[in-house]
Amino acid sequence: MDLREREQHAQRHPWEVSRARCFRRIISDSCATAPTAVIDIGAGDGWFASQLRADLPTATTITCFDVHYTADDLAAELPEGIERTAVAPTIPAQLVLALDVLEHVEHDTEFVREQVRPLVADDGVLIVSVPAHQRLFTSHDVALGHFRRHDAASLATLLEPSFVLVRQGSLFTTLVPPRAAVALLEKVRPPSGPATVDSVWHHGAALTRTITAVLDADAALGRSLADRRWRPPGLSVWAVCRPRR
Repeated sequence: MDLREREQHAQRHPWEVSRARCFRRIISDSCATAPTAVIDIGAGDGWFASQLRADLPTATTITCFDVHYTADDLAAELPEGIERTAVAPTIPAQLVLALDVLEHVEHDTEFVREQVRPLVADDGVLIVSVPAHQRLFTSHDVALGHFRRHDAASLATLLEPSFVLVRQGSLFTTLVPPRAAVALLEKVRPPSGPATVDSVWHHGAALTRTITAVLDADAALGRSLADRRWRPPGLSVWAVCRPRR
């Protein structure tokens, strides 16, 4: 979860829960052996790291790296095997995550080359996700501090100078139509006032389970089609990469 959103959440949004399950599966499929060290760039409140922790050996360390961590964030008690830092780690890791991070960086080409690549061990794996399709850029992106959205081609162009793309896929095809409707409405009737973050989920258990199940099925379809020539558009795109030597 983005640090801008954490104060709003009484419970985890189905989107976040399903997304976490999807990337845990992608990580499992992408790592031939369990990594001894993981760096989660832009880890936010660290909830995903706490979920991933259950999939890894007890000796594996997950470093949550977020330049926006406060002194209180850094002093907070964390689950065993998870640590936080607001300063870039100096030792590369076998698995590096940049999930919904690059859209927050204005100069993303330099960031990938100078900040992300040094964090990935030469035999390591980088897994990236970004919001998809610039036409779906709305006030919600502005409120979250996004500079852009990507498609598969633009994400590949950004990563390929430093990494070899092993696999690409899309995520949450079912959420594209409602997001497109919001984007169209904002073009017809631009929002007044400053952009705000509104990601609260406060619905009942039955609806939450139903929505989560639909998103889980959507994510599974996206993973299954990742290695095929045709991929349906999704609200996000993701890539699994190996470093260029």
